[in-house]
Amino acid sequence: MSGCGCEIEIGNREERRTLIALFAINGVMFLAELGAGIVADSTALIADSLDMLADASVYAIALYAVGRSLRLKASAARVSGILQILLGAGVLFDILRRTITGSEPEPSFMIVVGLIALAANSACLLLIHKHRHGEVHMRASWIFSRNDVIANAGVIAGGVLVSYLNSSWPDLVIGLMIAVIVVRGGIHIIKDASMTMANRVGG
Repeated sequence: MSGCGCEIEIGNREERRTLIALFAINGVMFLAELGAGIVADSTALIADSLDMLADASVYAIALYAVGRSLRLKASAARVSGILQILLGAGVLFDILRRTITGSEPEPSFMIVVGLIALAANSACLLLIHKHRHGEVHMRASWIFSRNDVIANAGVIAGGVLVSYLNSSWPDLVIGLMIAVIVVRGGIHIIKDASMTMANRVGG
């Protein structure tokens, strides 16, 4: 029965199940973190919530690409990267606005919500781990999940520093770091997608 495509179909089903779970987790956490970020007046939480939104969109795009051509998968990854960069730019604009107008982040909200988000993204990282060396759309998903864990740890650290220093600057700095991580991740994915297509053409 070799060549029947059974292994490919099984792989596609596994990818779909993983991406659906990732989409659901990130969609819920986007709403939770955005609400908490607004209540807590925290740039870091809002930045992290937008990162969750970007990831949910990325997983939806990757889900669409499962089982389709390499060209479409590379295109899906490229769109995901562009979306990441745009959302990162949005966070940078919010940081500039808050730097000018001021903010009073609530550290306890930052720490608690950051811990919840860290647990959620750690679960996502475990789900996507086996696909980290897969095709370009799954590699993109792995990068997003890995970056999320780093961003969550930053939010928690920011909350601790805001409380300890009694200053909003750690929140703004962590928000800036998250925005940079998001933008760099988007650039990396666009490059990976371009290299994948170049290798395909070259091969």
